[in-house]
Amino acid sequence: MSKIDAYLHAATRANTRQSYQAAVRHFEVEWGGFLPATADSIARYLADHADTLATNTLKQRLAALAQWHIDQGFPDPTKAPVVKKVFRGIRAVHPAQEKQAKPLQLDDLERIANWLDGAIRTARLAGSRGTELRHRRDKAILLLGFWRGFRGDELIRLQADHVNAVPGEGMTCYFPQTKGDRRYAGTTFKAPALARLCPVEAVVDWMQAARITTGPLFRAIDRWGHVGDAALHPDSLVPLLRAVLANAGITSAELYSAHSLRRGFANWATSNGWDIKTLMQYIGWKNVQTAVRYVDSADPFAKHRIVQTTSASLPLPRE
Repeated sequence: MSKIDAYLHAATRANTRQSYQAAVRHFEVEWGGFLPATADSIARYLADHADTLATNTLKQRLAALAQWHIDQGFPDPTKAPVVKKVFRGIRAVHPAQEKQAKPLQLDDLERIANWLDGAIRTARLAGSRGTELRHRRDKAILLLGFWRGFRGDELIRLQADHVNAVPGEGMTCYFPQTKGDRRYAGTTFKAPALARLCPVEAVVDWMQAARITTGPLFRAIDRWGHVGDAALHPDSLVPLLRAVLANAGITSAELYSAHSLRRGFANWATSNGWDIKTLMQYIGWKNVQTAVRYVDSADPFAKHRIVQTTSASLPLPRE
């Protein structure tokens, strides 16, 4: 690989490359399409999968196919009028309702942390190093993910080298690139040390117990208590979190995901007086629309607003 190829490769995030490769493989191998593709073949591909794939998935497939043609120096067939019209028709016939993860409430977070503390003590007394380490890691993931509002992929990508924790004060987490950082300027996030449910204490305890000083912060652990060298696989994070929630007695654990930590913090912050601008700066959101999607209204059905309005406007009953 030449230096130019290496830099071109580095300009695209790893998970984006993987998803694009999977999309191109699905078109070419599983569906039987030919590359370079024609606009008609792209339109047929969309129509054949309109009943089985979400519109967001189809949109991602189009982006991947467009990028393949651009990279190979071919005209982009996804911009043809027939493709755009077919996609509009699919969205009209198959409207998609956005699904959101259930936000994790603060009292549930405390309940889970207390359960993990008990499980850590039990595992230590039983001499089960692997179980103890898993519980310490899971506690660090939950508390850091909640109080920093990190996405799942950010937790997975976080490197121990880029974590600077000062017990009793706070912690900084540096990312060479985040989702909104198109200039690769790097972003540093700060997390406070808290009197209870402290993310700093949980992360420090995990790093010391696992003897991690460099490389991925959150890793897999085998049954013998050996900590792996690689980061947790992205697909393992949601099952891990749901298992912890279920074991801690949280009902409907299957409704939660890694985004539940982010949504839970956003709702906690707004209910405690944070304005949207402050929340956006803390989380790292670039636009208001993104922030609003994560925040549940205190009056989701507008009941209180309607009751107050009607009470003031309706005439008093006659005696």
